[in-house]
Amino acid sequence: MEYFVQQLINGVTLGSIYGLIAIGYTMVFGIIGMVNFAHGDVFMVSTFIALIFLMVLTQVLGLGSLAIALFIVLVLAMLLTSLWAWVIERLAYRPLRGSFRLAPLISAIGMSIFLSNLVQVTQGPRYKPAPSILSDVITLGDGTGYGVTISHKQLLIVAVTAVLLAGFWYLVQKTAIGRAQRACEQDRRMAALLGVDVDRTIALTFVLGAALAAVAGLMFMIYYGVVHFNDGFVPGVKAFTAAVLGGIGSLPGAVLGGLLIGLIETFWSAYFSIDYKDVATFSILAITLIFLPSGLLGKPEVEKV
Repeated sequence: MEYFVQQLINGVTLGSIYGLIAIGYTMVFGIIGMVNFAHGDVFMVSTFIALIFLMVLTQVLGLGSLAIALFIVLVLAMLLTSLWAWVIERLAYRPLRGSFRLAPLISAIGMSIFLSNLVQVTQGPRYKPAPSILSDVITLGDGTGYGVTISHKQLLIVAVTAVLLAGFWYLVQKTAIGRAQRACEQDRRMAALLGVDVDRTIALTFVLGAALAAVAGLMFMIYYGVVHFNDGFVPGVKAFTAAVLGGIGSLPGAVLGGLLIGLIETFWSAYFSIDYKDVATFSILAITLIFLPSGLLGKPEVEKV
């Protein structure tokens, strides 16, 4: 039982990271109907930004307070990653918005390759270690030969995910920005006729999604203690899978899908062969979509006539 609880904690932690990334996918798809395949690499860029600033603050400038250093790193990573996303939307996606549907997809894949290779050239192909942060653990139970522990960084990741989900749900449902996003999601042309700045709303959606990816990037760096230029591909695909599983277009669905993906991976790796954890994940996705084509919390798409 203790082993099960430990894997449950690990799965929720991993799923929280996937959920934060998945929100960016689901926000962009919900408004413009496009899968931003560069979002995973934007997340990867944020991990390097966070690592560079953390090393500068702690190793070069000698900042002693870890809490202050992490806060500064978080703010800078969110700002720079959001700037990256704004530039990507402006240069790679906006000019193709009125083109045929395949053009933005090709542009997104090209931008993904560009970001991955840019980081590889500038930072090198090797894994970059990060300093050990928040490694202290809390013992929740000590059974016969196995103790259940949860680390401070796991608590931080789950708490940050819960707070950000609540904050973004409020933003989308209760604010003027959220009303503009929901209007663009329903009908961009009509929203423009009613005075909504569609270009600004879409750009802001990219920026907000990138800011969440930056938070996930910092959490990823803290949790694993190492970053690599190829980190955007696998977590990005898993996060997109989480968004589809939870119901793409739904913020709670993105986080729920992320949690489910994290739990499936963790429990499969714990009780079965780790080599087939991805097979199990995508099999569950396929089975779910057979019976629930819109995902767990997604709404059926109504075609306008």
